[in-house]
Amino acid sequence: MVLYDSIRNRKDKIALVGLGYVGMPIAVEFSKYVDVIGFDINKAKVEEYKNGIDPTKEVGDKAIKNCSVEWTADETKLREAKFIIVAVPTPVNNDTTPDLTPVVSASKIVGRNLTKGAIVVYESTVYPGVTEEICLPVLEKESGLKCGVDFKIGYSPERINPGDKVHRLTTIKKIVSGMDAESLEEIANVYSIVVEAGVHRASCIKVAEAAKVIENSQRDINIAFMNELSIIFNKMGIDTLEVLEAAGTKWNFLPFRPGLVGGHCIGIDPYYLTYRAEQFGYHSQIILAGRRINDDMGKYVAEQTVKQLIAADKSIKNAKVGVLGITFKEDCPDTRNSKVNDILKELKEYGIKPMVCDPVADAPDAKRFYGVDLVPLADLHGLDCLIIAVAHKEFKALSDTDIGAMFVGKDNGKKIIIDVKGVRNKDELKALGYQYWRL
Repeated sequence: MVLYDSIRNRKDKIALVGLGYVGMPIAVEFSKYVDVIGFDINKAKVEEYKNGIDPTKEVGDKAIKNCSVEWTADETKLREAKFIIVAVPTPVNNDTTPDLTPVVSASKIVGRNLTKGAIVVYESTVYPGVTEEICLPVLEKESGLKCGVDFKIGYSPERINPGDKVHRLTTIKKIVSGMDAESLEEIANVYSIVVEAGVHRASCIKVAEAAKVIENSQRDINIAFMNELSIIFNKMGIDTLEVLEAAGTKWNFLPFRPGLVGGHCIGIDPYYLTYRAEQFGYHSQIILAGRRINDDMGKYVAEQTVKQLIAADKSIKNAKVGVLGITFKEDCPDTRNSKVNDILKELKEYGIKPMVCDPVADAPDAKRFYGVDLVPLADLHGLDCLIIAVAHKEFKALSDTDIGAMFVGKDNGKKIIIDVKGVRNKDELKALGYQYWRL
């Protein structure tokens, strides 16, 4: 516990590399007890933090303003830290193979500034083996130091749930692992400073890496099952959510629901596991089947929207369709890998130019990633169809009158609502004359 003690006594510092929705909250929480350096290569993001702005909305502007984190885009500041946490994204390429560029680049930066006696802990989601087989050699090459002699490594998978104000860093049990018994105890003790829920010591780094990647794979498969059921029940004319409500009265029925699976965790992590499995000569069946179903759900929703327009005798080309939400999940500004864009792309194939409203989303990112110019809620009027794609609390709070105002100007024909998340009361809307569809 030598390093732990020096960190607690503020003789040594912790550094976070990558200040997104994972790294930034960790930096802020640790800064309540120890000295912390927050590093990111994105200078604009660092300036926002310096100015007390939280672009992720994970902790809020007040927490940023009041914390003692030293925000920096100067990589040489990492030389002041002895406990370095790497929390950068791990996306996939267009062919769904892992894109390890961010984690390798971060390793190069850390390596160039690594000092003797340091511990480097990775939190980025990877397949089993990446930390030791890919990141470690980069650290050694860039630093000229020897792992196990001059520095040590570990892995502690992130479990941050963006937008979740209940399950936080401090309240979620933390998996920790190290390259040996000594590093494991140091890492466990350091994380115990902030994680009230306690830590789980994995037997080795590969076990910790595997645990993370299957957490999201399990959710992906279960949601895929729900999505497949929704397709089947839709063909039968049965309401899926009513079926799930009935089945949910059994004590051991798992409470999953159909929906769009995007973002940079559930929609990405399974591909890391299946890629690694292929390297060992095994072609995944269940995991990839689930991925195929979930990846097609945006297109499916768009197709059902078109069918609803046809059933209501609406002209498809140039139909006025409003879309509420473009982020990958509710109450989160992140638009990366949002499957709402799949809905938009498919609708455009039919000649429909949807208007998208999202007061939560990062508007510049929506434009940069998808070419979408977000419109204010007031601009949604005269609609033929409204797609409620994301269950932001702002959208849940809309009254029936608010919804009705979006259709004002259409004096004939049906008013159609496509409720992807099933957040509105189906019976109430049908009683008000809406043509209503949900997954």
